[in-house]
Amino acid sequence: MAKLSIIVPTLNEAAIIEAALARLQPLRARGHEVIVADGGSRDGTLALCEPLADCVIAAERGRARQMNAAAREAHGEVLLFLHADTRLPDAADSLVLEGLGGAKTAWGRFDVRIESRHPLLRATAFGMNWRSHFTAVCTGDQCVFVLRELFMRVGGFPDLDLMEDIALSKLLRRCCRPLCIRTPALTSARRWEARGVGRTIALMWWLRLRYFLGASPADLLRVYERG
Repeated sequence: MAKLSIIVPTLNEAAIIEAALARLQPLRARGHEVIVADGGSRDGTLALCEPLADCVIAAERGRARQMNAAAREAHGEVLLFLHADTRLPDAADSLVLEGLGGAKTAWGRFDVRIESRHPLLRATAFGMNWRSHFTAVCTGDQCVFVLRELFMRVGGFPDLDLMEDIALSKLLRRCCRPLCIRTPALTSARRWEARGVGRTIALMWWLRLRYFLGASPADLLRVYERG
């Protein structure tokens, strides 16, 4: 059976990382590997990861750079990029490997469900899934997976400070459309709730519009961090 390399970028995730990695232990037991790429945590994240991952690396800060560094260390035929606050569905390995084996594609993503009863967040998740199905542009919350050979061929994640997931999708869709797995991954609502749900949704749409119009990802990151 093909092997997954599950890549988790982290930055100061001590509060949640042990639980996140604990959920991946059944996948490790089935022969898949977990790689954590840390971007300079100062809260002890690295030490917490070491017993629960196959490989823990320190990388230059920036999600794209961290995930690219981890991909270079990976041994699996399929790379799966997972945010620390997102949970894969049960049997995610079978869903990915059987899906890729039966489809004329080399990459894909999961539907996403946001862990909240807030109606705006339910609508946001629906919109994300619908949009990516028709545009073949995926976000990091959707747990993008890709054959390692294709990932390396397109050059990995473009070295951007923000929107790296969208940029990678645009590279990959030139080769083939993604496999869209309807079984959802569950992602935390923490970033929406921390800043206010409506405000965060508006901010993300504004950032995407500015990116589409040619704004620098470095400038967009500064806007995002200011909220």
